[in-house]
Amino acid sequence: MNGKKILFVSSELVPYLPENEVSLMSYEAPRMVNSNGGQIRIFMPRYGNINERRHQLHEVIRLSGMNLVINDMDMPLIIKVASIPRERIQVYFIDNEEYFKRKATFTDENGDLFPDNDERALFFAKGVVETVKKLNWSPDIIHVHGWMASLLPLYLRRFYADEPLFADSKIVTSVYGRSYEGSLDASLQKKIAFDGISEDSIAHLSAPTYNNLLKVAVDFSDAVILAAEDIPAELQEYIANLQKPVLPYVSLQEFEEAYANFYNTEVLK
Repeated sequence: MNGKKILFVSSELVPYLPENEVSLMSYEAPRMVNSNGGQIRIFMPRYGNINERRHQLHEVIRLSGMNLVINDMDMPLIIKVASIPRERIQVYFIDNEEYFKRKATFTDENGDLFPDNDERALFFAKGVVETVKKLNWSPDIIHVHGWMASLLPLYLRRFYADEPLFADSKIVTSVYGRSYEGSLDASLQKKIAFDGISEDSIAHLSAPTYNNLLKVAVDFSDAVILAAEDIPAELQEYIANLQKPVLPYVSLQEFEEAYANFYNTEVLK
């Protein structure tokens, strides 16, 4: 991985959120690349339940201040950063008062999905791309973790298709077990179509379930990693029929060599 630039885009990340499959691998994979001489950037949403004082988040004024259009509404983009001290890893946080101030990640106190989770995912995808453009940092690999980040491959390949910074970037999506039950807002497909993305590209999102959201993510990725043992059978079958490199599940104890080899021999070939 020496000298390779890898952008990690994740729904969740330890130590900022509780440990689970997504948040732990979103930390371990960048740590591995970093320790093997790669250059990394990590992006995640700045949920309201992240303790900014304890983790020493601070706003980056030169990167903030842009408005992103989400479903014909101007939504201000705020960028914050923090460091994971023992790893010397910097994390960028995508923030917006409307979408991320509430003191929870994906669900309310009753366990129901927030009704605007679809727009939060759209805002996150656009916010990541616009911030990386401002950084003028061209990644060799963009590695996506978690469903809140899963619209990024679609937007990179369709909405930002003419952006030269990402012309040679390869997209890898890690697929985990089902992270939410039910469906996101039924109008997600229309909100994406508003951005000039053809409905053919997002036919799966007529019903934005977890499985269908991940189908769109892998459709627009160059390679796929099966990052859990309990991936829904429907999704496993869909991925098996793709003509793309797929890394089967490997445990956390054995992932380093497998991921490094996959990046080098399958993704960057």
